[in-house]
Amino acid sequence: MKVGLIQHEAKVDVNINLDRTINAIKQLANEGAEIICTQELFRSQYFCYEENLRHFDLAESLRGETVDQLSQIAKEAGVVLIASLFEERTEGLYHNTAVVFDADGTVLGNYRKMHIPEDPGFNEKFYFAPGEEGYKVFDTRFGRIGVLICWDQWYPEAARLTALKGAEILFYPTAIGWDEKASKSVNEEELAAWQTIQRSHAIANGIPVVSVNRVGNENGTLFWGSSFVCNAFGRVLFEAPNTDESVSCVEIDASETKKYRRVWPFLRDRRIDSYSGIIKRMDDE
Repeated sequence: MKVGLIQHEAKVDVNINLDRTINAIKQLANEGAEIICTQELFRSQYFCYEENLRHFDLAESLRGETVDQLSQIAKEAGVVLIASLFEERTEGLYHNTAVVFDADGTVLGNYRKMHIPEDPGFNEKFYFAPGEEGYKVFDTRFGRIGVLICWDQWYPEAARLTALKGAEILFYPTAIGWDEKASKSVNEEELAAWQTIQRSHAIANGIPVVSVNRVGNENGTLFWGSSFVCNAFGRVLFEAPNTDESVSCVEIDASETKKYRRVWPFLRDRRIDSYSGIIKRMDDE
């Protein structure tokens, strides 16, 4: 399986971002990529740094022009495509949504981000309602894939439930970075934690993980790039630069899942009879 990662520095002009992404898809297809993933909310700069009603103008219907264009390019290139968009479901109801296109251009469905952060510089609860359809997998020409989005990547429950649905690989479109005023030690610690938690999902579930981030300084946030691919036991196969753009094709040996799951049978030894407490916010008893 060959996966394509598009790590860009987003421009102010949404049309430029779309054009550059389409060109990157064509480039990756020529390099043999079969499944290609964009960064989170790739059409615009990251607008959630502030709460401002004007940013809702960036949202679009999933029956709109962007989806039509991406469907066409997926068909022409013969690739599976995961595209992260700011969805206007109806007036006053918006989602952070990943649309999945099969290699014939068919829209297989979408995943709406479940975990919505609310932190300085990441005011997403102002813009997005959480998804209510739960975790999903998509049967594509090149395999069954699971898609989660950014803040979801910190939650082992999300990765586990997606894996239990039969995902053969996890994709995380992402937009994460540092406060430009933070110290180097804080930055290094946060980046290490970000990669470690996702590699742990690969290990615990025995499936590869692909995480695609953006780069650039946007309104005081230094997006840290470092998009990466790890195998089914968490070994890093590829890591993009920290500050530079990267359009990269990476090969994954999907057959390793069987090997690692047989040697490390975490799914076999799960004590599902003992996990009822996980649905509580806190077990105070």
